[in-house]
Amino acid sequence: MPRPLPNDSADNVDRLKKTISNMEAANEAAKTAEGAELASIKEKNERRKEALEGLQEEIRQENKSRINGYS
Repeated sequence: MPRPLPNDSADNVDRLKKTISNMEAANEAAKTAEGAELASIKEKNERRKEALEGLQEEIRQENKSRINGYS
């Protein structure tokens, strides 16, 4: 089983932007998709939405930690 990569919080904002961009592109593709392809797009965007929520929370926690003097 591969080892998980260490969490590099320095790239969270970039990951957040990329995830939003991917969601927007998928929403455009969904306009012409049908059947299984449409279902797949919706499922992926739901996972992206969950990832966005997690990234946003992580960014908030990191900012709070910086304010409180942790690095």
